[in-house]
Amino acid sequence: MKIVCTKSNLLTGVQIVSKAVPNKTTMSILECILIDTRNGEIKLTANDMELGIETVIDGEILDKGMIALDAKIFLEIVRKLPDNNITIETNNETYKTTITCEKAKFNIIGKSGEDFSYLPDIVRNDSIVISQFTLKEVIRQTIFSIADNDNNRLMTGELFEIDNDTLKVVSLDGHRISIRRISLKNSYGNKKVVVPGKTLSEVSKILSGDMDKDVSIFFTDKHILFEFDNTLVVSRLIEGEYFRIDQMLSSDYETKIKMNKKELLDCIDRATLLVKEGDKKPVIINITDSSMQLKMNSTVGSMDEEIDITKEGKDLMIGFNPKFLIDALRVIEDEEIDLYMVNPKAPCFIRNAEESYIYLILPVNFTTVS
Repeated sequence: MKIVCTKSNLLTGVQIVSKAVPNKTTMSILECILIDTRNGEIKLTANDMELGIETVIDGEILDKGMIALDAKIFLEIVRKLPDNNITIETNNETYKTTITCEKAKFNIIGKSGEDFSYLPDIVRNDSIVISQFTLKEVIRQTIFSIADNDNNRLMTGELFEIDNDTLKVVSLDGHRISIRRISLKNSYGNKKVVVPGKTLSEVSKILSGDMDKDVSIFFTDKHILFEFDNTLVVSRLIEGEYFRIDQMLSSDYETKIKMNKKELLDCIDRATLLVKEGDKKPVIINITDSSMQLKMNSTVGSMDEEIDITKEGKDLMIGFNPKFLIDALRVIEDEEIDLYMVNPKAPCFIRNAEESYIYLILPVNFTTVS
């Protein structure tokens, strides 16, 4: 095999597929990136058996063939070569690979491409289409509330539920729930799958976020496929029935407040200045007729601040983990937000009138500070 391509094209491609290279594995072939030119295009592939990424880059094929190269070494070599054309040439018998650019020349030993684990073949007949911008935003607005441990695998993924012309994306970690609903351009059959958070995080990094570029999403019983630009991302789904979140959602409330989102976010942000990393100090919110008082007491000191609000219903004092409030507020685009509460032990809901977003946050116990 012999190919020539620009450093920028090659580096972009290698960086994209490297996201599917496992950090630790007992199978050395999985630590490789496959370069395959047998079909007249330069295709790069990586696969950790849970997540696989394939992308096609521009370049000139002088000799067809394929080779598997150690991903970390390959990426570092390409990254540090001059900004010029790079030539990759392999010996089909010894797998010796020569990478040259200007006066720089590297010789590394690759592996047979025949040993590489190819991506599963996905039948592409069941798909939805959304813009790259929308998918990137939906992931950003929900990914923070997945669980970061494997105690319950379903919590490490996000529910993608399609109902006619609506896509609902849900994540939860036992303390909070994030829900985003978006309208699709077309109607589709009903579908429910749980996509690993790692997959969505990597997809989000690769997406350009361009409003004018689409992503096609295909489903099978065990896999999900994202197709965009010249890239395919295939992931195993998390098996099992997702939590029945509708039972956790309620439209009842005793207290409703409307307020400026940035004011609340900035205020909570200031309060956390007094919290040392690892401390679990709640921010205590005291809601009265026309104002909301936020208090924070820690070993470092204390602060309190008032914010103007519009209130319906009862006065209320309630405590929250400040991080959970900050995470939700940061991804809401609205200038004004509505908070719905029942009592100090019940969840707080942040949602808009259309319910295109809903953030449920459980309160925490606290001792009253003077």
